[in-house]
Amino acid sequence: MIIVAGYFQIDAADRDKYVKLHEDVISRARKFEGCLDFAITADAVDPERVNLFERWESDEVLNSWRAVANPPEQFTEIKGGDLAKFEIASVGSPY
Repeated sequence: MIIVAGYFQIDAADRDKYVKLHEDVISRARKFEGCLDFAITADAVDPERVNLFERWESDEVLNSWRAVANPPEQFTEIKGGDLAKFEIASVGSPY
């Protein structure tokens, strides 16, 4: 399993537009075979922060998605953040 997670920062005035413009990508990703979860969300407390979470069955599936994702054009500067890809060896219940 592959997880891509983290956040990035953009101008607060652009954050909600950025998230809204990615609704189509989010919907298509969630329907893509091998996508287990996909979210691009506005942070609840930081007006400049956008959170990203993706969970995929494999690296091959993630790469296949990236080849057809066709995200909207970048209209605002990414000012910083922290995104990482994690390769997960095992999964279990959190309880």
